[in-house]
Amino acid sequence: MLNKIILASKSKVRKDILDKNNIQSIVEPSNVDEDIVKLSLLKENASPEIISKNLAELKANKVSAKKQNKIVLGADSVIDLNGELISKPNSREEAMRILRKLNGKPHFLISSVCISKNGSMIWNYTDKATLTMKNFSETELAEYLSKISDENLYAYNVYQIEGEGKNLFSSIDGDEDTIMGLPIKKIKEYLNLQK
Repeated sequence: MLNKIILASKSKVRKDILDKNNIQSIVEPSNVDEDIVKLSLLKENASPEIISKNLAELKANKVSAKKQNKIVLGADSVIDLNGELISKPNSREEAMRILRKLNGKPHFLISSVCISKNGSMIWNYTDKATLTMKNFSETELAEYLSKISDENLYAYNVYQIEGEGKNLFSSIDGDEDTIMGLPIKKIKEYLNLQK
């Protein structure tokens, strides 16, 4: 395994996944303005999957351009509801609107990862999981939201699959690490080839 990689993400969950898999990493957030990128891509009718891939690559490339000969990992996760991009909420009201939209419906959680070196992508991978949310009353949704801290709500979207969020779904078809934002099995396969 490579000595150390740079994680171009502030996500504690992604850092934890790397740690659990014995991949040493240094956190260096890219500070890419995701909203501007998403708006621009949406104007071009880009799919949620294309948006996720673009953001992962942009984050990795931006950080790796400043870190010569270092391996940089960028990642991005989005929700795709019938082709509509669902992003992280900026308020509790927005989180409630997202939960209402997803209520009782299947949707995709797409996680893209990109590894860059010297400002250019050298590998990427996108994985998708299908989640079907149970039907909840307004009261139940409000109660669920009340249990999630602001920090988690704004950092990890409206559900934390590793915590309270598991109870939201009637079915989950896909890799849990992908749902948490980092398809680690494929990342490890790639990194092992680079030894």
